[in-house]
Amino acid sequence: MSLKVHHLNCGTLCPFSQALFNGKGSLKEPGELICHCLLIETPQGLVLVDTGLGKNDVERRSSSLLLDLLSPPRYELRETAWEQILALGFDPKDVRHIILTHLDLDHAGGLLDFPNARVHLHRQEYRSAKSPNFIEQFRYLPSQWQHHVKWQSYEPLGEKWFGFEAVRPLVGLSEDILLIPLPGHTRGHSGIAIKTEKGWLLHCGDAYFDHRQLKPPIPYCPPGLMLTQVLESSNHLSWSYNLIRLTWLKNTHPEIHIFCAHDPHEFKSYTSSKTT
Repeated sequence: MSLKVHHLNCGTLCPFSQALFNGKGSLKEPGELICHCLLIETPQGLVLVDTGLGKNDVERRSSSLLLDLLSPPRYELRETAWEQILALGFDPKDVRHIILTHLDLDHAGGLLDFPNARVHLHRQEYRSAKSPNFIEQFRYLPSQWQHHVKWQSYEPLGEKWFGFEAVRPLVGLSEDILLIPLPGHTRGHSGIAIKTEKGWLLHCGDAYFDHRQLKPPIPYCPPGLMLTQVLESSNHLSWSYNLIRLTWLKNTHPEIHIFCAHDPHEFKSYTSSKTT
C-alpha cells in the first residue's frame, strides 16, 4: 500500500541574518527557515508528522522569548497545520495521529489544535519533556500540551531499516510508517520514514539543518546554523554520528528521499508537485 503525502510549511522563521543562516544574501537582512511538516493520507485517517506552530502561538504572537529574539516567526494563521488541512479540503478533526520527531516548541506548537489525536514519540523524548534537565527547560514548552494528550511512546526496539537500528512501526498505523531513533539534537529525537509509491521518504527532523551538510566530500553549513546546531545538541557525539550515517544513506540510496525540518531549499523541491 502506498501512502499519499502532503508537504506543509507550518511556520516561517526569520533569523537575523541571511548570510549567516541561509549562506547567501545580506548579512543584515533577515533570513528564512521553515517548519517542514507532513500530512499523510492513510486508511486510519489523517496523520501529521510534526505540527510546527499552532493557532495559539499565532493568536498570542509569541511562542518563546528565545525564539522570538533569535529567529522570530511570521505568526501567520494560514501557515498553521489546521488552516492548511482545511485548504486541502480535509476536516482537521480527521487528524487521528501525530508523529513527533521531537518536542521542541517549533515542532509541537500545533498539538493543542488536535486534542483528539494520538501523539507518537520516542519514550526518551517523552521522559525528557516530563522531567527536563536545566537546559531542556528552555527548549520545551509544556503549555503546548496542557490538554489531555493521548501519548504513545516507544522504546528503541525493532528491526533494522537500511542499517539504522531500533526501527519499529507505530501502534494503530500502517507498517509503511516507521519511527527511527536519531538521538543527538535531543535525547529522544527521531526520524520518521514513510513508504510512498515513489519510494521512501525520511523526515530527519533536526538531525541536520541544511541540505549541504550531507554533500561529500566537503559538507557545508552556514555558520549561524552550525552554531545553532552545536548549541542545541544534547549529545554532540550522537549528533555527529547520525550526521555521518545520514550522509552515507543519502549518497548510497538515492531511492530514499531525505529532508530535514528547516531547510527552505529542500521544502521547495517537494512542493513544486504538492504531494509525494
